[in-house]
Amino acid sequence: MNKLFSFLVVSAFVFGVSCTGGQKKSAESTEEKSAVVEVTGPNELTSSEKQEGWVLLFNGNNSEGWRGVNKADFPAGWEVVDGTLHCKGSGMGEAGAEEGGDILYGKEFSNFHLKFEWKIGEGGNSGVFYLGKEVEDWPIWKTAPEFQVLDNDKHPDALLGENGNRKAASLYDLIPANPQNTKPAGEWNTAEILVYKGTVVHKQNGETVLEYHLWTDDWNQLVARSKFPSLNPDWANVAKSGYIALQDHGDDVWYRSFKIREL
Repeated sequence: MNKLFSFLVVSAFVFGVSCTGGQKKSAESTEEKSAVVEVTGPNELTSSEKQEGWVLLFNGNNSEGWRGVNKADFPAGWEVVDGTLHCKGSGMGEAGAEEGGDILYGKEFSNFHLKFEWKIGEGGNSGVFYLGKEVEDWPIWKTAPEFQVLDNDKHPDALLGENGNRKAASLYDLIPANPQNTKPAGEWNTAEILVYKGTVVHKQNGETVLEYHLWTDDWNQLVARSKFPSLNPDWANVAKSGYIALQDHGDDVWYRSFKIREL
């Protein structure tokens, strides 16, 4: 009886250790699987992004979906190169933008989350417009808020406006980006614009840099103090749905990885 009892005790111990080890290995295996992060390159979506409803606005290979503002074609001042939408700098600043002109994606959006990456040339200026409208003979900035894109170190716009509201990631000439976390010219920045029922958020390099609310009393007062009413008296009445557009300011600028999820 003693030998049999001893055998049963030892067997139970070995079996318990074996099961515990198996459970541990199984848990470790699960943790390893959950730790796997899907890595994608520029202009690609992860499988989870696809499931969440994200779509690409730029395929990295050609200008499909993009055209000039108030134009049917894609202007010569822009090119698709090395997986980017590149505005070719003229060396003449704003005066040189006439050859190219602003471009837009040919679908209007209302509530959305937009992500993209941008890189500016030395001394360069550009911007991303949203909720914009096409009006004959008008530049799109007369109708749209702008996520400013700028070389803060060398372009004079960084010194103009008020409290840095013309620096990169700012709501151009209205609200400064805070913190101001823009990388130097020639380096890629990540950016996001979130629009939902009048609430607008700008993000850059992983941080929220500003938030505002369209069509409110605060918004109307903010715009009234700016230069925009003299250029378009109805500028504060931003459309509830509009185009996403990229500014040709005559300077080199590169964009890529445009992805959007409608809300």
